[in-house]
Amino acid sequence: MDAVRVALLREVLAGTEWLPATRRFAGVLRGSVVAHGGGLLLVGTPEYEPWHLAAHLVDEAAWSGTPELAPTLVRHDARPSGPAHLAVGPGRIEAARRGETLLVVAPDRARAPLLERVHDARRAGVTVLALGPGQDDDLAAMAHETLTVPDGSELDIDLVQHLVSAAAGENARPAPRGRRRLRDRLSRLADQLTAPPPTRW
Repeated sequence: MDAVRVALLREVLAGTEWLPATRRFAGVLRGSVVAHGGGLLLVGTPEYEPWHLAAHLVDEAAWSGTPELAPTLVRHDARPSGPAHLAVGPGRIEAARRGETLLVVAPDRARAPLLERVHDARRAGVTVLALGPGQDDDLAAMAHETLTVPDGSELDIDLVQHLVSAAAGENARPAPRGRRRLRDRLSRLADQLTAPPPTRW
């Protein structure tokens, strides 16, 4: 989803709880990785891999001048023989230490092996953030910050991830001037696309 579509989505959601909720969660995420500087680990469940969120956070890290936002994607079925960015397995969570941030995206209830690793990471001083439907009390209890996407809500977890990644790159260090001008143009275009048609006399 590009910047124009995110702007349009925000226009639709204006006045709902989603914009402040996603911005608050993104602010905690950004604040944690910038303040601690230990790196960001991103993990899903064996059934759901948040590779799309990983890609958007990499983009936001570059555009906002905040390299700390670029995550390491932890994969449950990672193969050491694969490309480096796809070869990080769950053992990386076990090796996480104080100063690092772990973002868990779990559209369904997290299973015991993942919960055990998250628990151990928190005990080691890792900041744990969780994004999911809120039905997993164990994961929510371990997380320092949780963004809940209840079943049957207006948005699904994929759309919420777009809002979080876009908000995480905002209000960080200033982007390069060329990138700022591009974003300004995209913002103006989004305003034009959502403006009511001109009145005919």
